[in-house]
This record gives sequence, structure tokens and C-alpha cells, in this order.
Amino acid sequence: MSSLPKNHFHAFDGLYAQQSVATVHEAAGRIGALSSAVKPIWQGMRVSGPAFPVSLTPRDNLALHEAIYQAPLGSVLVVDAFDYLEAGPFGEIMAVAAMTRGLRGLVTSGSVRDREAIGALGFAVFSKGISVKGTEKHVTAQFPQAVSIDDVSIVPGDWVLGDADGVVIIPANRAGEVLERAVERERKERDILARIRAGERTLDIYHLAGSGEP
Repeated sequence: MSSLPKNHFHAFDGLYAQQSVATVHEAAGRIGALSSAVKPIWQGMRVSGPAFPVSLTPRDNLALHEAIYQAPLGSVLVVDAFDYLEAGPFGEIMAVAAMTRGLRGLVTSGSVRDREAIGALGFAVFSKGISVKGTEKHVTAQFPQAVSIDDVSIVPGDWVLGDADGVVIIPANRAGEVLERAVERERKERDILARIRAGERTLDIYHLAGSGEP
């Protein structure tokens, strides 16, 4: 394998952004995928960057306001909202604040609001729901922290990749290795696509049962 950097995330950031979530998930050994309920809120949204996790008390978003100003440049906010969908703790104003701070996106197990406005901004948001309902601002957060979404544990610095298929989280200590495997997997898949276009059958390429001629 090539010697991609293992520790300095931004050194291989561009390479991760070129990979698909499905390819990275397979390259990681099929770990780290959030549930299919976590979807981009607008067509074409993609995100790639180190995680900055935060937990939210249902119907309260003070901790998320704080996280925007605690997260390092280039971070992706990963918000454990405990699957509470009947409030939208993140909207257009917070998206503008996050963009101004140089953050790359938000992934949440809860809901957001102002979907069209955020889509127009181009700020990448992946959520389980959309809710017009507002929130209170009472419960502060402690940083750094770790969260768990859909049985996937996320700590600061884990790599977050999201596209139209969903979101995958890669542990920081495996990010370089998984990227190498994803790049190689993508190369092999391009070769397979060329063979299929040239007339070969998937049954034969993958040595599947029943690959003989009828």
C-alpha cells in the first residue's frame, strides 16, 4: 500500500472527499455506517472532515450553539439528539454561524429546520428528521465529549464522510489505512465497470454460483 499520512487529517482530506460512502464503508470492513434514517436534507450534499461530537438535551440547543464556537476549523458537528425528532435545534442562522466559523457540516440523530434555506447556503446537513418546532436554550455542554449514534461510537477526530447514500464514521486510528483501502477498491471497481461495458458478465467476474451458460 502507498504511504498516506496516518495522523495529520487535513493532509489526506481531499482524497477522502473523493471517495463514496459505500466504498469507504466496505473498505473499513463494513463498520461505522449510521442508520439509513440519517439522510442529506438537500440534493447533492456531501461532507468530509474530522468529527466534533456533542450531545443535545431534547428540545434544547444551547450546547449546539456552544459547539459551533468550540469546534476546530474544518470540523463536522456530530450531534447526538437521542433520536428526538419533534424539534429542530439547528436552522439557517446556526448554519450561517457554522459556515462563518469554517465548519464543514452537521450530522445529527435528530431533526433540523429551514431545509430550503440551508440547501441554498450549501452547508452540508445530514439528519433523521425535519421539524419546524423550536427549542429552549438552557443546558450547557462539556467539551471534549464522545457520543454514540445508532450503536456507532464517535470521538473527536474520527473521520466523517457523507453523501447521497448516508454517513459513515471511521475511527481516527484507522482513517489512513481505510483511505488506502478505499482508493484501491475504487481502482478495482473502475476496472470491473470497464469489463462489464466490454461485455463480461458480473456472474463470471465475481465467480458467482450459476455462472455457467444456461
